Amino acid sequence: MTNELKDRVAIVTGAGGGLGRSHALMLARHGARVVVNDRDGDAAARVAAEITNAGGVAMAVAASVTEEAEVAAMVDAATSAWGGVDILINNAGILRDRSFAKMDLADFRLVVDVHLMGAAVCSKAVWDQMRERRFGRIVMTTSSSGLYGNFGQANYGAAKMALVGLMQTLGIEGEKYNVRVNCLAPTAATQMTDGVLAAAALAHLAPDAVSPGLLALVGDDAPTRAILCAGAGHFAAAHVTLTEGLYVGRGEGAAGRVAAEWDRVSDRGGEIVPAYGFTQAERELASAGFDAPAITAAHG
Repeated sequence: MTNELKDRVAIVTGAGGGLGRSHALMLARHGARVVVNDRDGDAAARVAAEITNAGGVAMAVAASVTEEAEVAAMVDAATSAWGGVDILINNAGILRDRSFAKMDLADFRLVVDVHLMGAAVCSKAVWDQMRERRFGRIVMTTSSSGLYGNFGQANYGAAKMALVGLMQTLGIEGEKYNVRVNCLAPTAATQMTDGVLAAAALAHLAPDAVSPGLLALVGDDAPTRAILCAGAGHFAAAHVTLTEGLYVGRGEGAAGRVAAEWDRVSDRGGEIVPAYGFTQAERELASAGFDAPAITAAHG
């Protein structure tokens, strides 16, 4: 046991096995008191027992992340027992993989509901107290399927990229309250990746090779609005970037100029990572002759 997260209270959703279990164990090893959440109460209890048997502090809570009342009760239980919630790891998720042509829209909605709405429900449940206490760390679980796409995962990819957008905005809104929000994009051998990756590859992708990345995202010196990609003990940062682009003007002929100059429009030399969404509008209007600082001021 170490003390980097001493006295911090963490909720890990979907922690009855796989990555969630690994995350919960890692946070506990670093001193956090952990709420082990899973829909399967027995699985959550087993992980909580692992933590307590190793000298840590944990409680198991059976709850569905899509049920607001159940999530609120979980947060209330952690707050009553330990004074508040400092860290939220939005890990719970499911797969319903099929090509888009064969995908049932009910399965599309279900995956979006669990991944996106589940993370929103849990984040909303801790948001006010984190702001009031001037400390909070929230980690969304995104995926390379959302960042870059994967065949057969339109529903999963859409939900996972939506979590990046949620992270970006919550990071901006939480900054002045010391609430930092980041994304983790894991590659790990879990029930969700059985049959997706080759057995030889899965042997190198143990969940506990991902979880160490969490410490950087939830500690006192954590960044905000970072996307950390992790797998097999390798860690990298992903970014949503904006190219320098090209001003072609308006009116007749503009469409043809965009098509004709596509190579210049998409040239990645000089691309940036925008600090906020209006950066795009500021650049576009500045290229048309408007004063950039005035544009920023107009948006508050």
